[in-house]
Amino acid sequence: MSTIQRIGVVGCGTMGSGIAHVCALAGVDVRVAAASPESLARGRARLTGSLDKALGKGRITDRDHENALARVSYTSDLADLADRQLVIESISEDESAKRELFARLDRVLQDPEAVLASNTSSLSVLRLARATADVGRVIGVHFFNPAPALPLVELVPTLLTHEKTAVRVEEFLTDVLGKRVIRSPDRAGFTVNALLVPYLLAAVRMVESGHASAETVDDAMTLGCSHPMGPLRLADLIGLDVVASIAEALHEEFREPHYAPPPFLRRLVEAGLLGRKTGRGFYDYAR
Repeated sequence: MSTIQRIGVVGCGTMGSGIAHVCALAGVDVRVAAASPESLARGRARLTGSLDKALGKGRITDRDHENALARVSYTSDLADLADRQLVIESISEDESAKRELFARLDRVLQDPEAVLASNTSSLSVLRLARATADVGRVIGVHFFNPAPALPLVELVPTLLTHEKTAVRVEEFLTDVLGKRVIRSPDRAGFTVNALLVPYLLAAVRMVESGHASAETVDDAMTLGCSHPMGPLRLADLIGLDVVASIAEALHEEFREPHYAPPPFLRRLVEAGLLGRKTGRGFYDYAR
């Protein structure tokens, strides 16, 4: 049985609220932290809506729904995470902001065995860990969107992560949350995004060059290759800003041209057309 029973989640956007959803349904005591009461209110509404949707589709019972909501508390004060055994950071993909957060959490957590984890999809976990006094208790825990539906989690130990930390977190993810875990190296893109993002960027370049429309590219992959979703609809679902951020991290680390974000992707991000979450990306979702 996992020794982790109390977790903290910092950040309650799409991924943070999804992680909180999964943990609360699994019977874990969850405390969600965000920078402001307004962010917390949005996060609470997002989590409640996610559980409401699961209830409406018959995936959970009324009791499951009620108990999950009761297991989640909210705070805008990081000091309230002092008793947590595992804290998962899920803020924006900004290395300096994450490092500052890790340094603060490192001072807050009372249990020397408590684990600090990042849900980063592209940044070096070791560079984040070096903001703490004990790099051995820091690990990457990369969930996928939507976290309640997708079974995979990438576990990313650094070269300095204690093996007991990795084992303890892996047991929590598998035994408590019921996730399928793969261990990935601490390098840009880990395993999944190192494969996925170049594919998405190739699709963007096809549209950018006029080779094919977004609809044609997506139809080619769904109807011709049996993919459940075309690459450009998938990019819209992930968030074009997230795709660009991962691409930049891959390109910075490996300096290979196929990792570079295409100019058209950069323009969409600069225009605030980020995909589903803003109502428009390669497709218009406001119609």
